[in-house]
Amino acid sequence: MAHHEIPLSRPDISELEERLLLETLRSGRLSIGPMTEQFEKLVAARAGCRHGVAVNSGTSGLHLVLQSLGIGPGDEVITTPFSFVASSNCILFVGARPRFVDICPKTLNMDPAKVQAAIGPRTKAILAVETFGNPAYMDQYASIAAKHELTLIEDCCEALGTSYKGRPCGNFGRAGVFGFYPNKQITTGEGGMIVTDDQRLAEMCRSLRNQGRPLGWGSNGGTPTGSWLKHERLGYNFRLSELNAALGVAQMRRLDEILERRMRVARMYVSRLAGHPHLVLPTIDPESAMSWFVFVVRLAPRYTGDERDRVIAGLRRHEIGAGDYFPCIHLQPFYRELCGTGPGMFPIAESVSQRTIALPFYNSMTERECDDVCKALDVMIGQENLAPRA
Repeated sequence: MAHHEIPLSRPDISELEERLLLETLRSGRLSIGPMTEQFEKLVAARAGCRHGVAVNSGTSGLHLVLQSLGIGPGDEVITTPFSFVASSNCILFVGARPRFVDICPKTLNMDPAKVQAAIGPRTKAILAVETFGNPAYMDQYASIAAKHELTLIEDCCEALGTSYKGRPCGNFGRAGVFGFYPNKQITTGEGGMIVTDDQRLAEMCRSLRNQGRPLGWGSNGGTPTGSWLKHERLGYNFRLSELNAALGVAQMRRLDEILERRMRVARMYVSRLAGHPHLVLPTIDPESAMSWFVFVVRLAPRYTGDERDRVIAGLRRHEIGAGDYFPCIHLQPFYRELCGTGPGMFPIAESVSQRTIALPFYNSMTERECDDVCKALDVMIGQENLAPRA
């Protein structure tokens, strides 16, 4: 059906990335160097924050923020069940427990009223996810956190370049964390970035990412300020290499160009799928400036999870990438066992989850490719409509 394979995602790599990678390789400085420092400054500036701490993944960044804030056993963190599993895993990493709340069916972010209702004596933080890069309610989460003297942690791994009411994502909480996996707006191959205005928090995260070395180690223009073999706390090897950072620097220099390309692809989809009788398209608040992480549609409420899965399988048979973004976290086997969660606890998230379809989305996508995807999607939905229903 497609004229050639259309992948779910594809990174946008130019000659600038290749040049900076070669320069870094030839420099002989492959870790804890000027590229990492430059990348940190570029991302922090984009988020409107004073400090950036580069790490090897968004997951690591969330882990370090929670640990630096002293969140641990006996504490609860309010978060969403409709996200990539890492947003909850990081809570478990520090010995705390996620307190899930259901989502809004339009924005797919946590319902602020349910966040408010979930606050209890063990609540220490709200970990809010900009689902698929949608920043809706971030200001409300910040207000709720301030009212109850809780910490707001912003999982903006899917939202680099997005803003809400003129405020950049990464800037709403005590700290924000971006991710740079190859399907993100920009990529470093693997990588993440903590952004914050809190100098002490940034210093603690730098220490923890670097085997627990003293606060301030390596933060003076990349120059060590203490012994390499002195370790003041239990830490991790969560550093980002200079090669990864070089990719990030190049991508950040091209960020506006990249975001415009992604907006173009999103508009192509909207123009072709708007008004489709069997689909729900992304709902974006007019006060949001989206950077478009993915393009996820939903089948109408009457469709089942099995029918959605057959549509995805049909697209893949015709060499069109598609994904089920996201299975509910609280229904993952180890969460059900560990947290005692199960079906029916968060009905909106569960209903949405069984009907989502992530369509191919990448910067270089052509109009012909978009047409092929939309035509194939229509055919697969049509086949489900013709099939006998149980």
